[in-house]
Amino acid sequence: MPEPTPTRQRISRKAASFTESVIREITREALKYGAVNLGQGFPDWETPKDIKQAAIDAILADHNQYAVTWGVKEFREAIAKKTMSYLGLDIDPESEITVTCGSTEGMIAAMMATVDAGDEVVVFEPFYENYAPDAILSDATPLYVPLYRTENGFVFDKEQLAAAFNSRTRAMILCHPNNPTGKVFTRDELEFIADLCREHNVYCFTDEIYEHIIYGVDENDPTTHTSIATLPGMRERTVIVNSLSKTYSVTGWRVGYCIAPADLTSAIRKVHDFLTVGAANPLQRAGAYALGLPAEYYTSLQKEYRRKRDILVPALKDAGFKCAYPEGAYYVMADISNFGFKNDVEFIGHLVREIGVAAVPGSSFYSDGSKGSQLVRFCFCKKDETLDAAVERLAKLRIG
Repeated sequence: MPEPTPTRQRISRKAASFTESVIREITREALKYGAVNLGQGFPDWETPKDIKQAAIDAILADHNQYAVTWGVKEFREAIAKKTMSYLGLDIDPESEITVTCGSTEGMIAAMMATVDAGDEVVVFEPFYENYAPDAILSDATPLYVPLYRTENGFVFDKEQLAAAFNSRTRAMILCHPNNPTGKVFTRDELEFIADLCREHNVYCFTDEIYEHIIYGVDENDPTTHTSIATLPGMRERTVIVNSLSKTYSVTGWRVGYCIAPADLTSAIRKVHDFLTVGAANPLQRAGAYALGLPAEYYTSLQKEYRRKRDILVPALKDAGFKCAYPEGAYYVMADISNFGFKNDVEFIGHLVREIGVAAVPGSSFYSDGSKGSQLVRFCFCKKDETLDAAVERLAKLRIG
């Protein structure tokens, strides 16, 4: 009688090496307990009516079948036009743009197209939770460099970053403006990163989904977004990953794009084709409309998010959290050490069930969860009434 086949592991090594999304889990917990959801970063207000109408018009015009795999021509042309006007980069829409199913697919498609087994990918931590699994799914090894929390925001140590680069380094992931910290990298920091990429012949995958959600020191001194692709020698080694989601309040549309040199774009398009075939045809056409909105739209967006930031941060400070005003994106990383909880998971359980507010445990943004055990992330991309309800409930935490 033949020997029985040895029991095989039922899931892959890759899938076993990371967890499900903690952010999405928090949303489920918020719904379960009726908590105000300041965890998952989606706006809870209405998408602009004209953008919705553009999608409706495209559907009614019967743009409902497959589009060109790498993106509707009009949408790619709109991306190129906006990139030129906003970043000053002259992009060929025929050979340097791939439309993807959100920036999430854009990042993994770019990595799978350029990274091989044995390569290393440098990642700042705390990091958006998709980045490490992206590297693992691409058969690469993520190498983490810390961003340190200070009273004035997050900073990195240049010597530590330089030490992370070696002959095995293939790429670096940059999220700028940064999720989850709200950090906006300075020109000096970007130039230092660019120097390392050039010296070691390394790609930079730059996630710029929050490019328009950026703040200055005060309203009279707005910060401008600088893409690392615009620095000398970086255009040919940078993949810009972006999306409609945050700027136009359409996180559920899942329409993103990659901008990259033609040879990298060719590879990205092949991976994208076999991952998802293509993004939704009518929503790309609505995206072409959205990208053509006037400058006033972006100015108004920036002012509105600054106003919402300035509602939440003082309330967090009053309640006993230690945090700085974020420079960009719509998140606040807050220190919970004043509250005396063992760790962030225990604190979040209390916050959701007893206080009625949901946030994301900081440990989910670290390779070693203990490093984030006294941090939590709040988002402020919410209606005023949502923020007001959260502020009222957070007051129950107030120390002293």
